[in-house]
Amino acid sequence: MSFPDLRAFIERLRRDDDLVTVEAPVDPYLEIAEIHRRVVAAGGPALLFTNVARSDFRLVTNLFGTARRAELAFGERPMRLVRRLVQLVETLLPPSLPGLWGARDVALELLKIGTRRIARGPVVERVSRSLGLDQLPVLTCWPEDGGPFITLPLVYTAHPDGRGHNLGMYRMQVHGPRTTGMHWQIGKGGGFHYAIAEACGRPLPATVFLGGPPALILSAMAPLPENVPELLLASLIAGERLPQVHGHGPHPLIATAEFALIGDVPPHARRPEGPFGDHYGYYSLQHDYPVFEVQAVAHRADAIFPATVVGKPRQEDFYVGDLLQELLSPLFPLVMPAVEKLWSYGETGYHSLAAAVVKQRYAREAMASAFRILGEGQLSLTKFLLVTDRHVEVRNFPATLEHILERTNTETDLYVFSNLSMDTLDYTGPAVNEGSKGVWLGLGGPVRALPRQFTGAVPAGVTDVRVFCGGCLVVGAAPYASEPEAAARLASERAFTDWPLLVLTDEPARAAASPMNFLWTTFTRFEPAADIHAAERRIVRNHVAYRAPIVIDARLKPGFPKELTCRDDIAQRVTARWREYFPTGKVEMGDSERAHLD
Repeated sequence: MSFPDLRAFIERLRRDDDLVTVEAPVDPYLEIAEIHRRVVAAGGPALLFTNVARSDFRLVTNLFGTARRAELAFGERPMRLVRRLVQLVETLLPPSLPGLWGARDVALELLKIGTRRIARGPVVERVSRSLGLDQLPVLTCWPEDGGPFITLPLVYTAHPDGRGHNLGMYRMQVHGPRTTGMHWQIGKGGGFHYAIAEACGRPLPATVFLGGPPALILSAMAPLPENVPELLLASLIAGERLPQVHGHGPHPLIATAEFALIGDVPPHARRPEGPFGDHYGYYSLQHDYPVFEVQAVAHRADAIFPATVVGKPRQEDFYVGDLLQELLSPLFPLVMPAVEKLWSYGETGYHSLAAAVVKQRYAREAMASAFRILGEGQLSLTKFLLVTDRHVEVRNFPATLEHILERTNTETDLYVFSNLSMDTLDYTGPAVNEGSKGVWLGLGGPVRALPRQFTGAVPAGVTDVRVFCGGCLVVGAAPYASEPEAAARLASERAFTDWPLLVLTDEPARAAASPMNFLWTTFTRFEPAADIHAAERRIVRNHVAYRAPIVIDARLKPGFPKELTCRDDIAQRVTARWREYFPTGKVEMGDSERAHLD
């Protein structure tokens, strides 16, 4: 089933008893975000707020905050069609008449993909040059955020030279009634368009859609290759051509959107943006970003404003991210033929860690696949990559880590590449957008039996030792500021000789409590070039050979952004008002501080 617009999806959720209307007065400054987080933590319903302070518009959140709702928004059709397309590519080369005739079902489906022009649509029921952004129910989510942020914007730009378009989701801090920030990180399609326009001294026209078909929202989040149009993916998911209305700005408007902010991004203009509580679970800090100037706002007469809240895993974006991976994963072998499986871990913010199963038809071919992955679109931002040539279920992280540790020769199979770009939101590097990458191979059959119980004497300075999985210990130690060299020292301790991997942390009990905890507390807090240590390091043919154990120093370093936490008075207010928000008592109050961490 596909949904032509946001409210069709909302109505389906209402019929399924998976949406709750909150009629109590609520504040978009911190209060709504904390309600949302507690509902997400409990696996609760979508939320429609009808009485938002300082706004006449309704607000909807948590649309995709469970696996069921995310799957409902996608539907089965796009997954089925993608798999069929992959099958055809494999069987239609070379083409034959019987083969082409057998592909007629796909040809008919593809005829439905694209856009179509209509005379009028709901999005232009109201077109205003006076409606201010301060009249919209924009959320401030965390106490140290730099201001309110539009968190589900669908930012449409066109290449200044007419070579395609981009639809991306980039957070937008509201600076004033007519201006926002435009958070174009490195590697983003809209940012590439802006760089070309700015080099010519021209403003870049931009249109920001809010709402519309769920397919449109999901497509804007998708990590597609740079020249693949997101509107085609949206149409594929929706199962029909997307209706557009022309004549209200530089771009056609998606007719079924709730809002369309029409304006441009002037060249050489920057304003401080942030801080912002981000999906890594920490604040991203304040930096200068381009400015979006709104010239007109088109919207439905009874428009519903969509929003989300990000933070420590798992939040709403996690469910969408995993589904997008499932949708696009059948395409990976077409783009990267030697890559059989690939999975990025949402618990780490996706870019911090990925694992791949690849073909190895000759010695060290696995590294060719690793380089291919690290050179492919958004995957190029991957910080650490685990690679094997034998079957393992990469979505099962403990099984994948054990698989690597059983097979690896750390002296030849661990690579660290320094002085590279890194995800803008990852603050483990020496400066914003700067850092390093690591690749760890585990190839062939097992070469060791992994220890599963620690029986050695606890070395001096160690506060706790816990087994995370076979071959990997979580080790507690003094804060980094107290002993920066602890990781290097502990790598040489005889008590740890038989363990291939140690993770040094400030929070050993928390880190070892679950795979999600381990992923989040480890891979969001270390940078390969700075934080990988070993019992011994030697230079062999200009390669750094690391003798096990390998130690990852995942302690919080000085200057690292704060972990996200709700303000005490807001937490107390939400607790006190819970039955006022949900008078039927059917909505469980989860633990937003813990989120889904154990």
